[in-house]
Amino acid sequence: MNRQLFQYHPNIGYKFIPNLKSRIQHEAGGYLLRTNEWGFRSEHEFSKKRTSDKKRILFFGDSFTAGDGVSNKYRFTDQVEQLIPNIEAFNFGLSGSGTDQQFIMFQEYAKDIECDLIVLSVLVENIRRIKSHYRYYFNEKGEKMVYQKPYYEIKNGALELFNIPVESQPLKIEDLPESEQEKVDTGGRFGAARSIVKALGLKELTQKITKYQPVPEYNTADTPEWQLMREIIHKWSGMAQARFLVVPLPLYQFVEETSDPKPYQARFNELHTQLNIDVFDPLADLLKYSADERRNFRHKTDVHPTPEGHKAIADSITKQISRML
Repeated sequence: MNRQLFQYHPNIGYKFIPNLKSRIQHEAGGYLLRTNEWGFRSEHEFSKKRTSDKKRILFFGDSFTAGDGVSNKYRFTDQVEQLIPNIEAFNFGLSGSGTDQQFIMFQEYAKDIECDLIVLSVLVENIRRIKSHYRYYFNEKGEKMVYQKPYYEIKNGALELFNIPVESQPLKIEDLPESEQEKVDTGGRFGAARSIVKALGLKELTQKITKYQPVPEYNTADTPEWQLMREIIHKWSGMAQARFLVVPLPLYQFVEETSDPKPYQARFNELHTQLNIDVFDPLADLLKYSADERRNFRHKTDVHPTPEGHKAIADSITKQISRML
């Protein structure tokens, strides 16, 4: 993620620079990025009070929701806005963020917004991000740096927030205590092995053969990562002043059927059965497409959704959103 698009925020860590218009270089030929005066990717401004009779939907998520790799108009949130008459979508997606940072963002910017529905789009990989204290980013010189992020822990049955305010300056990983070096989110498991397999062009084949599980943190209900994710979502749903919907966004390994989605699906289903939180999983709809179509849901090397991928997500979740509205 390129830090030139963002500015420091003491509680979230960073956010988009407000009133930004930029063309971003990308393997697909580049895309347009525009932010509003609040500093979120949007073609329109946000306001806390209703300015029309349109129903309002607030979307939260990471780069899949923010729309890395595509222009604003192609994102699933903007397409939902076109598919359902008389609604207004507020996209609070923040590239590189975790569900913990998104929860803080809701409290900072959105808890008092008059709305009809809040949609939390959880890229299932976020379960790793919420346990991290730092993330790697690339600075304006292309150098790999470590930046601090806020994080929650469960203390005496309640969420407790740490790393506030967030350190504004990048850090060197070798300067961190050894215990903290283990808290840097490196973006996935088996980094060195993945790099070798990818360089040999054997990534998809290897995943199929090994039955690679990209997010084993969902394997059981008692992992510390899932317990934390569950508590964050539970707390968030309790604070919401509108209908609240959780949409687990599957990684491409699940969409392309190289990994088993059952563990993460079981965990998110527990949110509904145990906590009575509305959950909608779009994976069943995505699997109805052909293998070639599903491969085109992501870019050639960038795993973020293409316009076709966003459209498939929008077509799926629109049905559930319409029912809830």
